[in-house]
Amino acid sequence: VQLQASGGGLVQAGGSLRLSCAASGRTFIFVMGWFRQAPGKEREFVAGISRSGSTYYSDSVKGRFTISRDNAKNTVYLQMNTLNPEDTAVYFCAASSTFAITTEARRYDYWGQGTLVTVSS
Repeated sequence: VQLQASGGGLVQAGGSLRLSCAASGRTFIFVMGWFRQAPGKEREFVAGISRSGSTYYSDSVKGRFTISRDNAKNTVYLQMNTLNPEDTAVYFCAASSTFAITTEARRYDYWGQGTLVTVSS
């Protein structure tokens, strides 16, 4: 499985961006997740979606971000609204063979290359 993240960019605080993660291979069998890593900080879980479409979010993005997947297109999305400077980071998509959504990065088997999101104040 290969993952290609895109959609990052520069946006003002309060704005929106939509990230996409295009996958090759049978990603419908995987739990998909988005993580982010800000400069000088550890990679952190942002959102995950199960095979059936159940979702889970970190407290920091709940109510602002929405993860979705289109299994026919092998693509996962992260709609990010009401962005603030604390959301500035490199965002990574990942695929996990676990049964349920996991927030642990070590349990994800495949990773995309990351896309940079910069939110200006």
